[in-house]
Amino acid sequence: MRSPILSSWFGRGEVAAPPDVESAVLRSDRFRLEREGDWARLEHIVKRMESGRLRGISDEDLLALPILYRTAASSLSVARETSLDLATLTYLEALVQRAWFQVYGPRQGLTRWLSGFLFGGWSRAVRAIWLDICVALFVMLTGTVVGWLLVEQDKEWYYRLVPTQFADARVPGASREQLLETLGTEEGANGLSVFAAYLFSNNAGVAILAFALGFAFGIPSLLLLVHNMAVLGAMLWLFAGQGLEWEFAAWLSVHGTTELFAILLAGAAGLHIGRSMAFPGDRSILTAASESGRRAAMVMAGVVLMLVFAGFLEAFARQLVGGTADRFLIGGTMLALWLAYFFAYRRPAQGDES
Repeated sequence: MRSPILSSWFGRGEVAAPPDVESAVLRSDRFRLEREGDWARLEHIVKRMESGRLRGISDEDLLALPILYRTAASSLSVARETSLDLATLTYLEALVQRAWFQVYGPRQGLTRWLSGFLFGGWSRAVRAIWLDICVALFVMLTGTVVGWLLVEQDKEWYYRLVPTQFADARVPGASREQLLETLGTEEGANGLSVFAAYLFSNNAGVAILAFALGFAFGIPSLLLLVHNMAVLGAMLWLFAGQGLEWEFAAWLSVHGTTELFAILLAGAAGLHIGRSMAFPGDRSILTAASESGRRAAMVMAGVVLMLVFAGFLEAFARQLVGGTADRFLIGGTMLALWLAYFFAYRRPAQGDES
């Protein structure tokens, strides 16, 4: 009996097909008939999962899903190698792709993931690395003290620590009026958006580098935190020398409570990976790095959001709000909100009984 495909190709059998073509078509028909039952079952399961009707799928079908997927993937591989007909090949490619998303793909959409991230996932990841946060905080405070002591001992250290873009009028020997002017406000927001972009880029670079260097057992991350905070210590020494320590602290707090918190979390995330690799316990180093890496990546996703927010605070709120008390109010409010979110807000994970 001639294959229906042959009939469509050769005008209902009026023209004889070459033997090699007929043999290939018959082989394709036989290949499909032997396996199309499994393909149809897989397609039925996938359709129900795509439509969200999971309750209508039996336990037997759910257990068979991975096996049916691997069978279809194997059939697709054979179909490609043996150059079976295009219709079969196209059908299998679409079926395998759809089944892959159900077996291995994400279980939730972007909106649902973002909701879970903001309302519990991020804060849980931060609390999970509390020990690394404590170590990173100690290192940052130490770096600030080191920067202060270095410039107090030798003013030349100020020029070695402070970047040139910050050393305009803010240099040793500047008068109180000159330093106070650098803490002033802008007349308007013109050009501040460009400043925000620059600050975000700079701060994001520090945070990402502190995280990325964590693979070397966290040591480079800690050194980077020390250096970054030594700059702050040097500038704090400069303003304190003219009795402007509170004005400088207020000026810094507007964005600093968010920006420095973000850098703290980034350094802690890098340290978390490095510490897990140095002390993996009963796990392999790769397993420890993988587990800590997923947790640290969750923290870093939030760090990026914090840095974006800090960039706007630095470019707009800090430049447009001039009063010391008002600046402290903004900075203190932001610090309280971050602390409350990370350590007081404890929404249970999905599936928890508490």
